Amino acid sequence: MGKFLAFLILAAAVIGGGAMYYLQVYGYYDEIAASGPADVQVVIAASGQSVPLPHSDFQAIDSDSSPIRYRACFTTDLTAAELAQTYQPYTGAVPLLAPKWFDCFDAREIGAALEDGRALALMGTPDIRYGIDRIIAVLPDGRGFVWHQINRCGEVVFDGQPAPDDCPPPPAN
Repeated sequence: MGKFLAFLILAAAVIGGGAMYYLQVYGYYDEIAASGPADVQVVIAASGQSVPLPHSDFQAIDSDSSPIRYRACFTTDLTAAELAQTYQPYTGAVPLLAPKWFDCFDAREIGAALEDGRALALMGTPDIRYGIDRIIAVLPDGRGFVWHQINRCGEVVFDGQPAPDDCPPPPAN
C-alpha cells in the first residue's frame, strides 16, 4: 500500500508540475493579429502626441493574467537617426523575457543592444494601463520590439504606497 501511495503522490506532482509549466508558458498567452498602422504607436517628442510608427511584419502576444506580459515584434524602414530626431526617448528600458516559442523576441539580445547603445528605446504609449508604459526598442537593422514595463508611478503604487504628487491618482479598486 505504501508503494502505491508514493507512486500516487509522485504522479500527482509530475502532472501538477507539467500543468503549471504549460499554463505559464503557453496557456495564458494569446497571439494578437495585426490590425493595421496603430499596432505600433510612438510618442512625438515635440508634442507628446502618440502616433502610429510605420512598420511591417507585426507579431504580438498578450495575456489577461498580467499587464506586463505583452510582447511584440515588427520591422521598420526608419533609421535610428530619424527615430531619435522625432520621437520621445525612454530611459531605463528593460525588456522582459518572452516565452521561448515566441522566438522573434529575444530580451537578452534587446537588453544587450540597449546597454551598449546599438538599440534605441522610445516611449510607445505612456500609461497604457495605470502604472504601465508600452516601450518600443529598435535595432540598427530595423527590427523593432514592444513590451510593457512598470513605470515610476506604478512601482510606488503597486508597492502599496500613495501615488507621488506628480503622478495621476490610481484608479479606484
